[in-house]
Amino acid sequence: MLRQLPNALSVARIAASPVLLVLATLEAEAAFAGLLVFALLTDIADGLIARLCHLQSKLGALLDSVADSLLLFTAICGMWVFHRQIVEEHWIAGAVLVGSWLTETVAALVRYGRLSSFHTYLCKAAGYLLGIFIGTLFIFGFAPWLLYLAVAVSVLGNLEELVLLALLPEWRNDVRGLWWVLGAPEREPS
Repeated sequence: MLRQLPNALSVARIAASPVLLVLATLEAEAAFAGLLVFALLTDIADGLIARLCHLQSKLGALLDSVADSLLLFTAICGMWVFHRQIVEEHWIAGAVLVGSWLTETVAALVRYGRLSSFHTYLCKAAGYLLGIFIGTLFIFGFAPWLLYLAVAVSVLGNLEELVLLALLPEWRNDVRGLWWVLGAPEREPS
């Protein structure tokens, strides 16, 4: 059962996305926030379990990438419904974030015919920061510095993945980052 847990958590995030859209449509902010925070926590849990228990797989990487993309989309929709003024006031940051993500996603689809699923350390950090920003927004309120930090790290992560797309002729999942692709000494991270 443990072997399937990381994939089950990713599938749960995928399944949560349409429910989140319905909750946003119904303007049920408390339910939306609760499910969104739960989904964000499962994003942390699936990767952690997969790494600690050596359960990483190509399918798991793909499911995680799809779940992350859907969750980003539904979180943006929820922000539009429940925090429209913040979205409108900080639309440039949002456009840069979404634009860099879309550029990398389209480039990966063109290059490999699939999502990159590189899961670089920089993109993991960006995902955690975005999750913290979104969770904080829905639970405690808006923290502008956290938004701009999450956007900056996300853009850097997407730029790194664009460079990796240019360097890696064949698709590989779970690439640590540009440093390792360029020949850093192979050591397990501590």
